[in-house]
Amino acid sequence: MKRILYGLVVLALFSPVVSAQGYSADRAEFGVYADYFRLNQTRTNLAGIGARLSLNVSSYAMLEAQMAYDFEQAFTERFMPSGGALFVRRSDVRLLHGMVGPKLQTRGPVRLFVTAKGGFDNFGFSRAPAALGTFTSTVSGLRSDNWNAVFYPGGGVETFLGPIGLRLDVGDEIYFNHGANHNFSLTFGPTIRF
Repeated sequence: MKRILYGLVVLALFSPVVSAQGYSADRAEFGVYADYFRLNQTRTNLAGIGARLSLNVSSYAMLEAQMAYDFEQAFTERFMPSGGALFVRRSDVRLLHGMVGPKLQTRGPVRLFVTAKGGFDNFGFSRAPAALGTFTSTVSGLRSDNWNAVFYPGGGVETFLGPIGLRLDVGDEIYFNHGANHNFSLTFGPTIRF
C-alpha cells in the first residue's frame, strides 16, 4: 500500500513537469518577414523588411509586437512639357510601422489566426540611400516626423515543421490622418518557435 501511495505522489509531482515541457516548447515565436504595403492615398506600393516577437498568453492566444521598415519606391508621374512624356521618379517616402496586439490562433502544425493590433505608422521623406543608417535615423526621429496612429485587423496562416515555420499575414492597416485611411498589408516569412 505504501508503494502505491509513494508511486502516486511521485506521479503527481512529475506530471506538471511533463505537461510543462510540452508547453514550454511553444512559449514564444520570433520571425522575420518581407513586408508589402499598398498606400492607397498615393497608389504607391511599398516593400520592406520586418521582425516580430510573439509570447504565449494561453494555448490559443499570443501577444505580438512587430516593426517593419519599408524602403522608398518608384512611382509613375505624368509630366507634359512639349508633346507629353512619362517619367518614373523616386517617391522619397519611407515608412516605419510599429504595432502590438493579441493573436488568437488554432493549434497544430497548420494554424489559422486572427489579430487586432494598434501602433503607429511613421512616414518619412528622405533622399538618402536605403541603408542601416537611414533606418536608425528614422527610428530616432519618431517624435519629430509625421507619425499616425494605426489599427490593424488581420489574419492568416502559419505552418510548422518542428520549431521552424512559415507565416503569411494579410490585413487592413488603417492609419488615422484626417480620418481613417485603409491600406492593404501583406507579410510573409520564416518563424522560429522556442
